[in-house]
Amino acid sequence: MAKKHLAKSSSNKKIAGVCGGIGEYLDIDPTIVRLVWCISVVCCGFGFLAYVIAAFIMPKDTELAN
Repeated sequence: MAKKHLAKSSSNKKIAGVCGGIGEYLDIDPTIVRLVWCISVVCCGFGFLAYVIAAFIMPKDTELAN
């Protein structure tokens, strides 16, 4: 069984691939992750900062393949 790694998605991305990568890691539709992230931006305000931090911290899935 292959180990799962949290990484930005290169195939399922809209901006940086963060939500696509989280969706693939959790085995859920990335659209759900995007909706939750948008709600957190509108309601709480911390979602934007969290997305920017995740975009810089999360590795690309192509980097993990090597």
